[in-house]
Amino acid sequence: MNKRKPAVTLSRSKYDAVIFDMDGVMTRTAKVHAAAWKDLFDEFRERSGGTWSPFDPGADYRRYVDGKPRLDGIESFLASRNIELPYGTPGDDPDEKTVYGLGNRKNRFFHALLEQQGVERFEPGVRLVKDLNEAGFKTAVISASKNCVAVLEAAEILHLFQAKVDGVDSQELGLKGKPDPDIFIEAARRLGVEPARSVVVEDAIAGVQAGRAGYFGCVIGVDRTGHGAELKENGADIVVTQLSDVIIEEPFEPPPPSALDSMEKIASALKGKEAALFLDYDGTLTPIVDTPGQAVLSKAMKERVVKLAALCKVAVISGRDLEDVRDLVGIDTIFYAGSHGFDIAGPAGRKREFQQGREFLPVLDEAEGMLKENLSDIAGALVERKKFSIAVHYRKVKDEQVERVTKIVDEVLERFPQLRNSRGKKVYDLQPRINWHKGKALLWVLDALDLDRPGVLPFYIGDDVTDEDAFRALRDRGIGIAVMERAKPTDALYILRDTGEVGEFLEALGTLIKG
Repeated sequence: MNKRKPAVTLSRSKYDAVIFDMDGVMTRTAKVHAAAWKDLFDEFRERSGGTWSPFDPGADYRRYVDGKPRLDGIESFLASRNIELPYGTPGDDPDEKTVYGLGNRKNRFFHALLEQQGVERFEPGVRLVKDLNEAGFKTAVISASKNCVAVLEAAEILHLFQAKVDGVDSQELGLKGKPDPDIFIEAARRLGVEPARSVVVEDAIAGVQAGRAGYFGCVIGVDRTGHGAELKENGADIVVTQLSDVIIEEPFEPPPPSALDSMEKIASALKGKEAALFLDYDGTLTPIVDTPGQAVLSKAMKERVVKLAALCKVAVISGRDLEDVRDLVGIDTIFYAGSHGFDIAGPAGRKREFQQGREFLPVLDEAEGMLKENLSDIAGALVERKKFSIAVHYRKVKDEQVERVTKIVDEVLERFPQLRNSRGKKVYDLQPRINWHKGKALLWVLDALDLDRPGVLPFYIGDDVTDEDAFRALRDRGIGIAVMERAKPTDALYILRDTGEVGEFLEALGTLIKG
């Protein structure tokens, strides 16, 4: 028997992120929601003495309420029965005959059913999200429901996503409900990706309409109820019946060659040009360690950097606090950018200084206090405050406690929407929610040092997800080198296996520059 071919293949060369709807895609809550809607409208029909046709948990659910904000769903269904109610206010009692009152009553029914029945998750979807994260895709989850967090926590999958936009966020931000694309566009914004480079995965008609209206790169419809043709007609590029039909392209592309094996090609690119060298710290100049304080620069590596600083402009761009990384490196003739580029300073005696996101400092102070208080009883959890970000390290946390760390971090992000989560290797890094990252910091330093010109070849060497922004910034103007033990998707042109090879490369680069 022939093996069934996958319906769709996702490639990192084409897409940067995948945004999943929650209900019907990641979790099987549609039956719970449909039952709650039926309980609500049947009871309302009886209370109001209506003779209109009862709510059909199949056809009516899909046509009028599925994928829509709760209040929009109520208005949509009532309009189908020629019923009009006053809108009311958010504080309306669940017994009041207003749109808000019915919304609050529906929420009561839903929570009661959720407690009785629990949450079932779609395991192929869970596996897909894990595989996407491992492959370097960014992932987000969206939902029109204000119960999104409760459902995802019950399903134990909230921690899998780098961003979430739900009914609570939509209300706070004034986002329009599906089929308007607002919620998907906000998810893409929070991930820092373009809609055209992102995939939407939806099971609702209104959802695929929203994905198409937002001009997303691909809209995948998930047909679990036999309405695939409708999904296709309303905007799905492709329809699958299960998420195991979606696979990730392997290999994503041939892994970049070793920088050490490509010195002749690098020498050719450098010929007649001035070099500028940018370096990450942890995992690049020093090996990854359990706690930040253990990452000490070796004497040999420091000597290599000092020698190169005498030959070309050198800068260290780190996720660490500016003063921390400057003290650890201890070389006063180079530039430093701390907190992933939010805090930049020039060599000793130079007047070039820049700070991005200073208005976020009070928010970071509050978030830091909340994190320290809530994580204090989790062994191995470490909160490291930097001037413009907060790192939550969980490398030493027991596996069974990682979910709790994730939940606490997510709660803080809910409390402080001005911050975003930039994930690294066993660390959550809470940063100001502005369009600034290592790539922009690198470009700023190039400009500050008068190196943003054709006669300069900039190099950037880094090992983490956050370094990909710097690789992308140099895509058409320099050389990015990723430090990685095993091949994975990267925008770097070359790779090095570990800090040992970084040291070898710095020696070789120094020789090239000297000629």
